[in-house]
Amino acid sequence: MNNDKRRVLVVDDAVTVRAYTRQVLEADGFVVDEAINGIDGLEHAMANPPDLLIVDINMQKMDGYAMLRVLRQEPALRDVPAVMISTESKDSDREQARLAGANWYFVKPVKPKDLSEAARLLTGRSHEDKREG
Repeated sequence: MNNDKRRVLVVDDAVTVRAYTRQVLEADGFVVDEAINGIDGLEHAMANPPDLLIVDINMQKMDGYAMLRVLRQEPALRDVPAVMISTESKDSDREQARLAGANWYFVKPVKPKDLSEAARLLTGRSHEDKREG
């Protein structure tokens, strides 16, 4: 059995959103790193590839769509699963996220249970693995 903690990179320009996401995922046994915009997120991901990306869409300097499009060109990062979280709720937003490389899409606010479940599924961690490591 694998006791490695799954690492999640949260990319959001709102400190409150990063703190909330960190709290939910750390309580579920994940290790969380944070970035404040798409450029910062790219730097973090390239320096230390995570097991999962959680990315906001609307950010200064580089939005989440652009960040994911760049990441999907990087061989070491192209297969890292990504969840996009945004206040944007139109079908066109979901489609644009999917085209940019997102595997999952949530509209804010995200329920803790839904966030943890998506993180577990996308990182291949079963519910029973929650407290290991």
